[in-house]
Amino acid sequence: MQKTEWYLEYEIQYNRPGLLGDISSLLGMLSINIITINGVEHSRRGMLLLSRTEEQITRLKSILNTMDTIKITKMRKPKLRDRLAVRHGRYIHSDVDDKKTFRFVRQELGLLVDFMAELFKTDGHKLIGIRGMPRVGKTESIVAASVCANKRWLFVSSTLLKQTVRNQLIQDEYNEDNLYIIDGIVSTRRASEKHWELVREIMRLPATKVVEHPDIFVQQTEYTMDDFDYIIELRREEDEEIKYDPIEKPNLSQDNGFSMFDF
Repeated sequence: MQKTEWYLEYEIQYNRPGLLGDISSLLGMLSINIITINGVEHSRRGMLLLSRTEEQITRLKSILNTMDTIKITKMRKPKLRDRLAVRHGRYIHSDVDDKKTFRFVRQELGLLVDFMAELFKTDGHKLIGIRGMPRVGKTESIVAASVCANKRWLFVSSTLLKQTVRNQLIQDEYNEDNLYIIDGIVSTRRASEKHWELVREIMRLPATKVVEHPDIFVQQTEYTMDDFDYIIELRREEDEEIKYDPIEKPNLSQDNGFSMFDF
């Protein structure tokens, strides 16, 4: 019989000695295996479990609900956020009003890279936007996550090493396994119509695309924020405000510099 993974999270109401041992013993008596265990937030602990039947999990939940020392907060098939919470010992925070927006600070770069790598591993079209102020680590995190996901990354527009605005790709760069990185500000300030033709072509590929500064990107294109599957925000501190100076639509017949935006 195939075993199934479950995610158990509970909040400790009274942290007495031997509490974890009692729960581990209970899991053993029910023949439920512990894959991973970790503290996930404040007084909460998360566990990835492996069981043969759903009945075992139902019995476990029933018994745990009788314990006054803990309170079950989650008992479900594990989501990506659950796996990462147990792995890193902290939860990924999402926007209260917009569930596709996830927030990170610089001290959580490891968690961010792991999160993006898991997103990059899935096949098919995926459009990800990442917001953040200059030199906060956006592009470096994307590249690191690409390496973790064993993906080849391609800069369609960027200023990581030098100003990059591509107007075409070579044949082997059209690959569903590639990761395409677009800097919304660079494309807006420097791009020609040929560049935008390439961007539209890439957008139609069943591959993962990451757009830095998506708010600027949608201002100058036919795309909207609704087209994005995920929005990631990266800050130095939790209360840092992400803001941009006004950007005018460029005159493509002129040479537009980057003096305003050293991203």
